[in-house]
Amino acid sequence: MKRFSVHEVATALKGELYGISPEQELSGGVVTDSREVSPGDIYVARRGETADGLDYAPAALEAGAALIIAGAVPTVDGEHLPTLHVADATAALGRLAQLNVEALRAAGELTVIAITGSAGKTTVKDLTADLLAGHAETVWPPNSYNNEVGVPLTAIRADESTRFLVLEMGARSIGNLEYLTSLVRPDIAVELNVGTAHGGVFGSIENTARAKSELVESLISGGRAVLNADDRRVAAMTEVLDPGVGVLWFSAAGNAERTPAVRATDIETHASGRTSFTLHLPEEEPAAVELALLGEHHVNNALAAAAVAHLCGIPARSIVTTLGTSGAASRWRMELIDSPSGVTVLNDAYNANPDSMRASLKTLAAMGRGDDTTGPRRTFAVLGEMLELGEDSVAEHDAIGRLVVRLNIHRTIAVGEGAKPIYQAANLEGSWGNEAVWVSSLAEARELLNVELQPGDIVLFKSSRDAGLRYLGDEIAGVSGQQ
Repeated sequence: MKRFSVHEVATALKGELYGISPEQELSGGVVTDSREVSPGDIYVARRGETADGLDYAPAALEAGAALIIAGAVPTVDGEHLPTLHVADATAALGRLAQLNVEALRAAGELTVIAITGSAGKTTVKDLTADLLAGHAETVWPPNSYNNEVGVPLTAIRADESTRFLVLEMGARSIGNLEYLTSLVRPDIAVELNVGTAHGGVFGSIENTARAKSELVESLISGGRAVLNADDRRVAAMTEVLDPGVGVLWFSAAGNAERTPAVRATDIETHASGRTSFTLHLPEEEPAAVELALLGEHHVNNALAAAAVAHLCGIPARSIVTTLGTSGAASRWRMELIDSPSGVTVLNDAYNANPDSMRASLKTLAAMGRGDDTTGPRRTFAVLGEMLELGEDSVAEHDAIGRLVVRLNIHRTIAVGEGAKPIYQAANLEGSWGNEAVWVSSLAEARELLNVELQPGDIVLFKSSRDAGLRYLGDEIAGVSGQQ
């Protein structure tokens, strides 16, 4: 964070000071977890669902916090702790991020990149950060810090040396992105897709599109929108753009109607799970790319990140090299692990929606087919529920069950009540014998896998995060599940 005086912070956050001089300078970081406090930090005491951060204010002070931002004034032995009293600590965190970004923009050159979409946000964020960080100081969020807490915490980490600030933005309701972008106005806004991932939350895919469009609506004249030409709902977002906003399209379907565009042609997925294609950047010669990431669906993600890098002036040669070496930076996202037992684990169970489920299964099938070097391998798909699909849930799980049969997956294990339609549809599609099975719990799935898996097999774990399959995947892979 840029250096501010206590007075500057108090004025911006419209708070009242206790137990600290307004002239004192703040030069540390900002945290919302008292266990992460370092000397000089600001501790924002948020009230969470299960705990009140104010209870940990004394511990934060003991760890060296210079200032506490809270909705009440904590005391110890009748003495006020150094506190900025605000109406709402979470809202104050957002205003602090706004203060920081506005000050950095006024003082130097800062480009803010914001990324949203129903699927792929974290991957594109990680790829974009890799592409930019090799050329200038770049700040980006760990994991999926994409809400009203994670976005401000990331933005506050930017300082005078930061050239690029890469932000992932999620939406749980209409108005979320409008709020986040009001705090951190992006220069480049990336719209990946509008899918059925949160149909149960928004009520309809049309409402999902409306919520996602708030990101590009925030762009002011001179900003740039990076839009997916292959998604008609994203393509329609040009209607809400400011007239002075430029558009750079990306397309994995070879869509040449919309220009300028970053495109992929000659797409091919190999037995390794990696995908190769020819990359077309505006005003650059076509170049061959083989992604380090696994799965054909990552071509679109790579194109989106390459489009941002191109807008930021990153040379084409560097873009090609980085895409070929940048693997999964966040856990449980097409994470490939060769276990000590000789089983290959493809752990993609951090999140799931119908599009990403299909993509993961197609990758598993391609890896199972093998090539002249590896030969065919047995494939196992351990599939849990895709959450937040609303009234479409049964139909979408049914479609996945039919797909596993068409892809000739050797063994499908549907786990949990919500995933039962996968098993039922596989049987209706013509699954033979015990090719598909349903189990009610992770324990039953673990028992089946321990009996059936053999060296050389490939097993995919895919579900929404709350289904817990990522931890079972770690067990089978023989690695720690902690992040």
